[in-house]
Amino acid sequence: MTLLAFGINHTTAPLALRERVAFAPENLHSAMQEACAHAGLAEVAILSTCNRTEIYANSENDAATIQAWLVSHTAIEADDLAKSYYCYQDQEAVRHMMKVAGGLDSLVLGEPQILGQMKSAFASAKEAGTLGAELHATFQQVFNIAKRVRTETAIGENPVSVAYAAVSLAQQIFSNLKQDTALLIGAGETIELVARHLAEQGIKHIIVANRTLDRAQRLASEFNGEAILLADIPEQLHRADIVISSTASQLPLLGKGAVESALKKRKHKPMFMLDIAVPRDIEEQVGELDDVYLYTVDDLHAVIDENKKSRVAAADQAEEIINEGVEQFLRHQRALNAVETVKAYRHKAEQMRDAELQKALRTLQSGANPEQVLQQLARNLTNKLIHSPTAVLKEASAGSRHHVLQVAQELFDLSLPDLSSTAKESVNSVADNSSAASEPQ
Repeated sequence: MTLLAFGINHTTAPLALRERVAFAPENLHSAMQEACAHAGLAEVAILSTCNRTEIYANSENDAATIQAWLVSHTAIEADDLAKSYYCYQDQEAVRHMMKVAGGLDSLVLGEPQILGQMKSAFASAKEAGTLGAELHATFQQVFNIAKRVRTETAIGENPVSVAYAAVSLAQQIFSNLKQDTALLIGAGETIELVARHLAEQGIKHIIVANRTLDRAQRLASEFNGEAILLADIPEQLHRADIVISSTASQLPLLGKGAVESALKKRKHKPMFMLDIAVPRDIEEQVGELDDVYLYTVDDLHAVIDENKKSRVAAADQAEEIINEGVEQFLRHQRALNAVETVKAYRHKAEQMRDAELQKALRTLQSGANPEQVLQQLARNLTNKLIHSPTAVLKEASAGSRHHVLQVAQELFDLSLPDLSSTAKESVNSVADNSSAASEPQ
């Protein structure tokens, strides 16, 4: 089996392409189950955010299989995906997952939300029944390293996130937010962070619009705001100086016509609109209107780049932690590879033990001296157990393969620094004796 991390993100694909491969939360379970059934994936988890869609899988197939499935399952064209995707295998896949979870591969360096999003992807795969033992263990190691990155470096200091960048961009348009009203569409984690940042900047009023009124009310009440339904947006839009939207809707919620009507009511007072949803919540054509400043998540780069500078040193330290994490993962994998060998060795030893024990019992039943029988049992079992190793050691010594002798000393916990000529003679003698003892009697 090969561990794969396949995907596209904000550095390899524009928003118009990313939104065509975004998975709605309600479709994740069926998508992962279909991937296992039709793409030959033994285990799979899907992470889908505004900045990336990534598929983590254990499979005997290669990236081409996932690529073909993704084309058939989404609206993306094969040629577009071929130009934009990346695929990491085994230890590089683990390294990539650690960088993603630690915020080192995010649009906003060190942003904290991605770890929660990755944990949600893990939980969804577990609920869908597509998470097996190997992928489960991989995620646990990834989460452990991400936690170290957060606690042992300054990567998360100073609030820098898409939400923070969104408010910073709004301040470039409206220098004094204390006179403005913000309409926030959605009530998820990102919108909650936006609301907090706006409140910290003294925004005059916050309106929260959501599909369910209860959730909108819970969020709005934290900021002495107002809650409305999505259906009420056209009637209330003219009140908003700032509109920031982040929902999981698969279709636009706000069209050009509704915005034109709002602008007329506002007597063409400018509106700042930021759509950080993927797929987009606000129709692209809204940006054609003269009095609208429409931005998408990809327009946040300039704001975010300024904030990256303070985190570069912390990112270098985080890379060291990730390197340690990858090495720990590889050691664990190598240890697992020894399991079958250990089982086979134990089974062989137990067979030798049982054979000698049955022979000793038969001898006892014939009236032989018990002490002599036990002594013979011990000699025979010892000789049989060391026969194969000593034969290999003898051959290795004759062939000057000294590394084999060194490994044997470590394996059998021997204190000899090297095999002297006397020791070699002893090994040869034991080998001859064990060969004789292993012959049928």
